[in-house]
Amino acid sequence: MSTDFRTHNQKDAREWVPVLAKYREPDTLRSSFELGVSVIPFIALWTMALWIANFSYIAAFAVALLNGAFLLRMFCIQHDCGHGSFFDNRTLSDWVGRVLGVFTFTPYDVWRRTHSIHHSHAGDLDHRGIGDVMTLTVEEYNARSKMGRLKYRLYRHPLVMFGLGPSYLFMLQNRLPLGLMNQGRKYWISAMCTNAAMAFIGFLIVFFGGWQALVFVTLPTVLLAASVGVWLFYVQHQFEETHWKTNEDWQLHEAALEGSSHYDLPVVLRWFTANIGIHHVHHLYSRIPFYRLTDVLRDNEELVHRGRMTLRESFRCARLDLWDSAQNKLVSFKEARN
Repeated sequence: MSTDFRTHNQKDAREWVPVLAKYREPDTLRSSFELGVSVIPFIALWTMALWIANFSYIAAFAVALLNGAFLLRMFCIQHDCGHGSFFDNRTLSDWVGRVLGVFTFTPYDVWRRTHSIHHSHAGDLDHRGIGDVMTLTVEEYNARSKMGRLKYRLYRHPLVMFGLGPSYLFMLQNRLPLGLMNQGRKYWISAMCTNAAMAFIGFLIVFFGGWQALVFVTLPTVLLAASVGVWLFYVQHQFEETHWKTNEDWQLHEAALEGSSHYDLPVVLRWFTANIGIHHVHHLYSRIPFYRLTDVLRDNEELVHRGRMTLRESFRCARLDLWDSAQNKLVSFKEARN
């Protein structure tokens, strides 16, 4: 990272809460505008790609990949809806989130619950496993059998983590309310209704455009958005100086600020990712609409530098695999072995 945010003369994590509270109110017109400039181009490009597929699958595939960026932005809006930060009306936010969930292949109520667990326990070594990237400590890894270590190595390999993993997550795992299967019918209804709506849309696509429209248009859009989305989630928490503690030493606000990065992306990428890179502020106060996160940084320069990571610097995070409790940082398999 370009700047270590564990330095002196900075506000304590709790001190930021009343400061950030001033930015929490969403603007209905602004939210509606952001929704429109995401959904309308997505539908237009999707329709264009379906039409182009009649003449060139390669060209349709290219348009579909471009459209993955708009689908990613729609997922980020769905994310804000899950936090109740996109509209003042919670019911409206939830239904917008549910509709978007059909296109992002993500059952909204299931995701909202698991993501809430992630926010409530991020960086807590004693509460891992739901809504996060599986991370073992060096001691836990060494205590595993050879097969157990191999499985974990495969899980953390970039080709699996950012290639096969996102495909499995959004195409298969999201079809069932995993982790919440015994917590009431609400999550089953969310998953099954999303699946039914997806199946209906898929039927229409194949009926009017043929299987080629599904393979060369719909799937590339979804899978690209899924892979980039997983990468974003990964680098927001899986960086060298991140924050992990056992439950007895874990503190919510400290973990939110120190365990989340400021992924400082170029302007265009920042727009398509709906400022999700300003993740340390988001975790510290999740009720702030994404379009007000830039206002927070504009008014509070200290937060610009805390946990800042550039696009170029972020690629080094892909080699980090294990939490070293002795050094309080993530390390690679090679570093852990040494």
